[in-house]
Amino acid sequence: MDAEIFSFPGNEIEISRDAFACALGYSQDSMPAPLVESIEDVLENGHALCKIEGGYKIISSVHFDRKSYSLMVDCQSFNVKKVVFQQLRKVESIALFACTAGNEIVNRSRELMKEGELLKGYVYDVFGSLVVEEAMDRVQNTLRSKMQEEGLRITNRYSPGYCGWDVSEQKKLFSLLPKNFCGIKLTDSCLMHPIKSVSGIIGIGKSAKFNQYTCNLCDEEDCLYRNLRHKTVSSS
Repeated sequence: MDAEIFSFPGNEIEISRDAFACALGYSQDSMPAPLVESIEDVLENGHALCKIEGGYKIISSVHFDRKSYSLMVDCQSFNVKKVVFQQLRKVESIALFACTAGNEIVNRSRELMKEGELLKGYVYDVFGSLVVEEAMDRVQNTLRSKMQEEGLRITNRYSPGYCGWDVSEQKKLFSLLPKNFCGIKLTDSCLMHPIKSVSGIIGIGKSAKFNQYTCNLCDEEDCLYRNLRHKTVSSS
């Protein structure tokens, strides 16, 4: 299947103050005044700095190796490890995805830090992370709707670097996507550029299962989204 790519302006992505507070480890009422001021600044000015592109490519050729917890997607073998493998083992095809918020939000964060505005620079950095995740939620929802029309379901999305899946497998993932997909490139250490980008896989099939909260499955302790996702599910 040909890749699907979407682009939209940052002002179409809504980041709430409550989500911001949660991502930073606060309740909205407990944030110190300087932090509130920085958040207000980024919510007013940050969206214009985000140039969002995201998309996916569906590959129907997928095979499973239960002994090694690996997936063979097209011509590439992904050693996703046990946690991710267990969530994908019943799917019939795989959607490879990538999404970015672009370079400008990162550049603004770095400029502020160089000027001594360390708190504000950090808030802009967190904002970029929140935006790209929300943007990918939007891309994933588009995929979900399209699959539902075909009587299929999707799983959660899973990325190299989490749940034991080695980040070096980014190279394999991007080798199956069109060159320069969504303007994202890999460094020699397999990190994405622009930095505020996400990539990974989503399972598709009649028996695919989407879990509202999967952070309990993951051993990643320093994840920005653990508390955010948990709060979202708890309040729904």
